[in-house]
Amino acid sequence: MKPRPGLVLASTSAYRRALLQRLGLEFSVADPAVAEERRAGEAPHDMAKRLAEAKARAVAGRFPDGLIIGSDQVAECGDEILGKPMMHDNAVRQLRALSGREAVFHTAVCVHSARATAVRVVPCRVVFRKLGDALIERYLAKEKPYDCAGSAKSEGLGIALIEKMESEDPTAIIGLPLIALVDLLREQGFDVL
Repeated sequence: MKPRPGLVLASTSAYRRALLQRLGLEFSVADPAVAEERRAGEAPHDMAKRLAEAKARAVAGRFPDGLIIGSDQVAECGDEILGKPMMHDNAVRQLRALSGREAVFHTAVCVHSARATAVRVVPCRVVFRKLGDALIERYLAKEKPYDCAGSAKSEGLGIALIEKMESEDPTAIIGLPLIALVDLLREQGFDVL
């Protein structure tokens, strides 16, 4: 029986690492060092897809026999792309912009090997509650979600900011859609179970 190829997560995200660990698989982690910049006129869905594939391909040379998993998430609200705020003031601005509005989080996952490359994008629609400044400040003081697109961790206290969510995969909003990933791995001949 041929040994299974090694899995490699092309990400430094602790959230993606924790999600992949849920599947109980052994995997390596590699930093893809890909600039996450939007191209002129690029739709958020397309940006997430392009970056997920770019991340997988960026580390493929180091793991020629591996199955490389790349992922990216792009959040949009109206015409605005919401990246990782990195700082308090940016997080306040993002949450004020999201107050009482709907945002779409486009989470892409790519599985790349020497044989094939496939990418899927899983959208998650999130409707935010009305968020006053005092609530925003309390939330940011407790959770500090400065490394999360849109400044809200739905897997944590950020769930209190959300009125409703709609997605085909509940893990997509956290950053790695596991249902799509399991399908893509299966297409490459790698069964999780």
